[in-house]
Amino acid sequence: MTIEYIDKPEQLTELCDRIRQASWIALDTEFLREKTYYPIFCLLQIATPEWVVCVDPIALADEEMTELFEVIQNPDIIKVLHSCRQDLEIFFQLTGQLTAPVFDTQIAAPLLGFQENPGYAMLVSNLLNVNLAKTHTRTDWTVRPLSEEQIKYAADDVIYLCKVYQMMIQKLEELGRLDWLDKDFELLKNPELYQLSPVNAWKKVKGKNRLTGKQLSIIQGLSQWREQTAQAENRPKNWLIRDDLLLELAKLQPETVNELGNVRSINERTVKRYGKIICQIIAEYKEQPPLAMDAKKVNKKSQKQEAIVDILTALVRLRSDENSLNPTILANRKDLEGLVLGDNDSPVLQGWRYSMVGKELQGFLQGEFTLTLDSDEIVLADRV
Repeated sequence: MTIEYIDKPEQLTELCDRIRQASWIALDTEFLREKTYYPIFCLLQIATPEWVVCVDPIALADEEMTELFEVIQNPDIIKVLHSCRQDLEIFFQLTGQLTAPVFDTQIAAPLLGFQENPGYAMLVSNLLNVNLAKTHTRTDWTVRPLSEEQIKYAADDVIYLCKVYQMMIQKLEELGRLDWLDKDFELLKNPELYQLSPVNAWKKVKGKNRLTGKQLSIIQGLSQWREQTAQAENRPKNWLIRDDLLLELAKLQPETVNELGNVRSINERTVKRYGKIICQIIAEYKEQPPLAMDAKKVNKKSQKQEAIVDILTALVRLRSDENSLNPTILANRKDLEGLVLGDNDSPVLQGWRYSMVGKELQGFLQGEFTLTLDSDEIVLADRV
């Protein structure tokens, strides 16, 4: 298949016409974000079984890409991606719109017996018996011109993605599982997946669970400032202040720039540029109550609860055996422990897992069902 490289505006019009005639397209992107907060969009790969193109967004102006994005956003065209979150983040940041409908081969793979979150190369190898090259996994995609080898490497991702998608659709239809993915793909339309609110940035700070009271409040204030500043300056947030330093500041609570400068792990440049605002935030937030942690029960499980988890495990094994799935893909022990402890966000209560077994597990815990033995077979029955 000939790979077409598009770096001129007049080429986009013909490409848009081709896309409009497709019922689905395979998409992938190449980007860099090591030195920026927002990813630098370097290349867009698009393919159908009949053609493949690589679009150069660096050579094309944003307004020249507008029509292409509008066509891609067409709700009548399915967008096929693998591990789509970062790709959809780029589209969302460039257009302000959510890309849908989407078919993510990584999300679909466990329904066909693959492990959770399988890598793309592994899927291609398993389904197509093709070993993808890893030559350019660390390439700098901002450098122009791109070599023929780089372009082929990038195009291969969508060429084989077309084939993987077609095989998956056929297998899922044969198993009657295609509609099981609807809720999982619907979750991808949540804008919070692609743009973190600075107010909620503290929830991603490692080690925050060890803090309470004033310390937690300070972490929340500093995390919000760090996220806003990183976005405004388009710099990685850890280049401003690392998580471990945030925790240290929350514990030491320096009141002046001089005290801040005495903190061992902070650098002089950070103190000089941000010292005053950091001290102001610490002073402000230590005087106000922290936002509440997510209401997840972390109590140590009792022996009775451990026994209940064992029972739920039996039901999971029953349903996974019926559907030829690895039981840990359907629900692992940690998922079931969370369910017993009241975690309503447990993965087993989401998407196809809820349809296959989550609803039954929830019903069992609420006393709606009972497990019995019938000729050495475990049976879930309505409670009389």
